[in-house]
Amino acid sequence: MGETRVDLLHLLEDLRDAYPGSTEETIVTEIVANALDSGASTITIVTDATAPALTIVDDGGGMRRRDLARYHDIAASTKTRGSGIGFAGVGIKIALLVCAVVLTETRRGKHHVASVWHLASRQKAPWRWVPPTGLVATRGTAVRLTPSSALSPLLDAGFIEGALFRQFAPLFDAALLETLRDHYPHGVAFVLNGRRIEPAVAAASETAPIAIRIGRKRKPVGAGYLVREPGPLPEERRGLAISTFGKVIKRGWDWLGMAPATPERVGGLIEVPALAECLTLNKADFIRSGARGATYLAHRKAIQEAVTQQLAAWGDAPQPAEQARRRAARPVERDLEAVLADLAADFPLLATLVEQRAGGQRRLSATAPVTPPAPAPLFGTAGAAAGNGADGSPSPPAASAPDGEVPETTPVAPASTGIGHLTSSGRGERRPGRYGLGIQFEARPDDPELAHLVESTVWVNESHAAYRRAVESRSEGYHVAVAVAMALAPLAVDPAKEHGFITAFLASWGAALERRKVRRRRS
Repeated sequence: MGETRVDLLHLLEDLRDAYPGSTEETIVTEIVANALDSGASTITIVTDATAPALTIVDDGGGMRRRDLARYHDIAASTKTRGSGIGFAGVGIKIALLVCAVVLTETRRGKHHVASVWHLASRQKAPWRWVPPTGLVATRGTAVRLTPSSALSPLLDAGFIEGALFRQFAPLFDAALLETLRDHYPHGVAFVLNGRRIEPAVAAASETAPIAIRIGRKRKPVGAGYLVREPGPLPEERRGLAISTFGKVIKRGWDWLGMAPATPERVGGLIEVPALAECLTLNKADFIRSGARGATYLAHRKAIQEAVTQQLAAWGDAPQPAEQARRRAARPVERDLEAVLADLAADFPLLATLVEQRAGGQRRLSATAPVTPPAPAPLFGTAGAAAGNGADGSPSPPAASAPDGEVPETTPVAPASTGIGHLTSSGRGERRPGRYGLGIQFEARPDDPELAHLVESTVWVNESHAAYRRAVESRSEGYHVAVAVAMALAPLAVDPAKEHGFITAFLASWGAALERRKVRRRRS
C-alpha cells in the first residue's frame, strides 16, 4: 500500500503567503478570530519577554477532547461558513513556522485537556497530550506560543495592541457596538497585560452615520459612518473600511469602485455581518464568483448608493472617470448592457450587475464638480458622464433607451454597481450616472486570458493577440462580446455550464444588434 505524503513546511509557507499582513499579525488575528467564533466575551492577552511566551485566553465555548484532537489536522474545522469569521481552520497552523512550541488548553464541561505541538521536520508536526496547566479556569480555550526568536513581535505588547486595532476596529468603536450587539450580546472585552483596552471615539470635524439596506427591506443589513476632515487624514484612517462580525476585511476606496473628490480627507467604517459567508480563505477579501460573489456584489451596490448619497450631501461626490472613449465603443457597450438585462431572468446571478424595477430604475441625487473631458485609451462607461460621446456630440437622453435596454451610463472610476444621477454643482446639469457593468481596456502582455472581471468591471486585455487581430479585421465588437461573456461566465453559472452561458450570451448579443438595426431604419 502506498502513502500520500505532504511537504508540511512548504504547505504552511504557502498558507502564510496567502495572507496580506505579517506572519505574526496573521497569527494573532487568527487566534482572536477563533476566540470570537467560540462566543468569547473576554479575551485576555499576556506578553512575557522573559519566558518568552505569548498567552491568549478566552472564555468561549471551549472544545471537547475529540475536537482538540482534530484541531491539529490541517484544514479540519467544525465551523460553518457564514456563521463566524473563520471556517477553514488553517490560520492557527501558521504559528508552527515561527514558534518552537504551541500549547493549547481547552475546557468544556467535564472535558479539560491540553496538548503541545511543534514542527519537527518538513513532513512532520507531532503533538501529544499533556496535563492542563490551569490557564483556563471555568471554560474556554488558551493558546500559549513560545516564539523561536526572543525578538519576535509576538512578545511586544505595543505590536499586539496595534494589530488588534487594525484588524478588529469595530470592536473598539463605540459607534458600532450596537450594530454588533446581535452577534456579540455581551460585548467583547480585550485585556492586555492586565489593562482593559477601552473602546475609542475617533474625533472628527464631520461624522455621518450610514445605513446599508438591500432592496425594500426596512431593517438595515449593515451600518457604519463616514468622517471628513478639512485637512488630510492620517494614512491609517483614510478610505472606507468594510468589516464583518468585527473583523476588518478591506480598507481604502478601490474595493468600492468609487472615491470622493478629496479621498485623502474622507474615511469611515461599515460593518456588514452578512458578508461573512463571502469571505475568502485568508479573510482578506471576498469571493467574486458564483452565488457568494452575487451576494457580495449586491451588498457592495447598496454600500455604494449609501456612500454616494452622503458624499453628495457633503458636496464631495465622486468625480466621473475620464470622459472620452472611442466612437465604436458606444453602440457595443449599449448592446452588452441590453444583453445583461435580457439574460438576468435566466441567469439570476447577473442581476447584481443590472438593476431594473417596475416603474423605472432607481435614481440617486448626487453632486459632482465639473471636470473637462480628457481623452483616454479606455472603453467603458466613461463617455456619457459629461453628456457627450467620444466625438464630442451630445449623447441621447437616458429616457430614450428602448424597452429592455439599460440606459447609457457613467461610472465612477473604476466602474461599480447601482443606478444614479450625478448633478453638476457648477452649471446645474444633470449627468446620467450608473453603477453597473463597466468595460475597460488594459494591457497585460503575459496574461493568456481575453478579459477578467474585477468587482463589476470587465477588463479586456488589449495586448492579447486575438484582440489585435480583431482590431485589424474590424471585428472588435465581436471580440469584446466574447471576452465579456467569458469573464462573466464564472459569476453566472457553475463551471460545467459555462459553455451554455457563453452560447446564450452571444445569441442575445446578436439579437440586440438586430434590434439596433431595426431602430436605426425606423429613425
